[in-house]
Amino acid sequence: MKTRKSVNPRAASKTARYIKFVEWSEADQVFIGRCPGLFAGGIHGDDEAEVYKELCDVVVEWIANIEKGGQPLPPPTAGKTYSGKFVVRVSPDLHQRAALKALLRGESLNQLVERRLVEA
Repeated sequence: MKTRKSVNPRAASKTARYIKFVEWSEADQVFIGRCPGLFAGGIHGDDEAEVYKELCDVVVEWIANIEKGGQPLPPPTAGKTYSGKFVVRVSPDLHQRAALKALLRGESLNQLVERRLVEA
């Protein structure tokens, strides 16, 4: 088990602003912990709770390093609300095919896209 050096308690309190999650990777056969709003990499290991603890420690360090460098923190991801609307740009050909497919199914383009997103 790694020991972490002390970090700024102010940085530690800011970790709650960022979503952190741990999920099982079937391909890698390990748990992978990520904090996508803050950094792109991940923490991995065999024990889910240990991966989460290590992830939280890394987030504290990451925030402390950003602040030490005088850079602004990325926008928070925790507590963010979503409107339920987003715009996706596709080619006119794909737009037409999707609209016609929805029409043939007796549903709106929005219903078709929502259903496909749920299935994914």
